[in-house]
Amino acid sequence: MRDEELAARQREHWRRTYADHPGMYGDEPSAPGRYAAAVFRAAGARRVLELGAGHGRDALFLAREGFAVHATDFSPTGLDQLAGDAAALGPAGSVTTHVHDVRDRLPLADDAVDGVFAHMLLCMALTTGELVRLVSEIGRVLRPGGTFVYTVRHTGDAHHGTGVAHGDGIFEHGGFAVHFFDRALVDALAEGWRLDEVHAFEEGELPRRLWRVTQTLPG
Repeated sequence: MRDEELAARQREHWRRTYADHPGMYGDEPSAPGRYAAAVFRAAGARRVLELGAGHGRDALFLAREGFAVHATDFSPTGLDQLAGDAAALGPAGSVTTHVHDVRDRLPLADDAVDGVFAHMLLCMALTTGELVRLVSEIGRVLRPGGTFVYTVRHTGDAHHGTGVAHGDGIFEHGGFAVHFFDRALVDALAEGWRLDEVHAFEEGELPRRLWRVTQTLPG
């Protein structure tokens, strides 16, 4: 299957998923979201970009923690849920949303944000070439000295190598296509950055096995 066909199928799959299961991840922020907030706060960040925000549990948490959040996702259904919840925050937080596919240029100016967060976005159905371009774009919109925190499922995950193989480390299981990372890919995406930490953890049922990666753009 060509990359654009898989991408189109995944967009539709996520649209249906969010429509059928509103608030599917609950209201509580993820553990990586809490970690990212602490990292951003320690670095003096104020403006944060979340990629793949979904229905917004982490974006809303970051806003409640005092950050100005720009949240993107390729699912307008998920972002509609996020925007509705963000409106209820009032002056307690600031969230703007933008429907966006990370295969395209990020809709922000150079040096626009102090921190970038992406929980399991990079391990979606993105080829290695698309990931390299995305991380370059993240470096463009992130100010020098800013921090990028992301999580990905890795090759030690039980679903790696199962389901439908699409090549380039991407396997589709239960309708969800995942790019399982090996350590070489993590290191490649950190070229030109300072790689601060690669932390292994587990989440959810199965359980999913992930890495939480923290890297900083040189000042």
